[in-house]
Amino acid sequence: MRLEGKVALVTGGSQGVGRAVAAAYAREGADVVVVARDRERLDSAAAEIQKGGGRVIPLQADVADRQQVQGVAGEIKRRFGRLHVVVNNASLLGPRALILEYPEEDWEAVIAVNLHGPFYLIKACLPLLSASGGGSIINVSSGVGRIGKPRWGAYAASKFGLEGLTQVLAAELQSLHIRVNAVNPGGTRTGMRAAAYPEEDPMTLPTPEQITPVFVYLASDESRDLTGQSLEARDFLSR
Repeated sequence: MRLEGKVALVTGGSQGVGRAVAAAYAREGADVVVVARDRERLDSAAAEIQKGGGRVIPLQADVADRQQVQGVAGEIKRRFGRLHVVVNNASLLGPRALILEYPEEDWEAVIAVNLHGPFYLIKACLPLLSASGGGSIINVSSGVGRIGKPRWGAYAASKFGLEGLTQVLAAELQSLHIRVNAVNPGGTRTGMRAAAYPEEDPMTLPTPEQITPVFVYLASDESRDLTGQSLEARDFLSR
């Protein structure tokens, strides 16, 4: 049980990578708070994880809404009084369009969830992480958050921003023993990937469950000296 005694928060945890990470954390002994916007999917994910003996608290919230994020932090404080791990996984893909044709309302929505959301959540949860003596923040990035590609618009821009936020926070929070790292999942068998690459055969990609080792490693004390890094999930597939 590599995460026994820890409390972890996973956003976008009702499906895909977030759901797999939440399940992996529960199997490793953590109490897991799962946040998502869709109540039906959220409850389904929590029930499935609990079948495996995991301890899961589902909280419906939109990370782009500051008040709802404050509510999540308040509920964690009320239930546990501490927090050790934050996984910023919630993301919107947005349209695959050229910048000059990109709808402004879609741009704002993607940036709100993918970049503003992690900022709001980290800021709201810092007192809990600090009170726990430190912890781990894991920001889910993307390959297009490192090398921009055509038609990735707001998604790429938001992930570039998240990589930058990771580096800034790693430096700012090191004295508090809070480490901050980013993870690029790479191509993974998820609905978002299918929407981005409809012509791709999903069976050629690893499942979300297969890429969870890097997230468990970063949540565990094994990574206590690692901060400010951007890791590739596929480098951990065999661990």
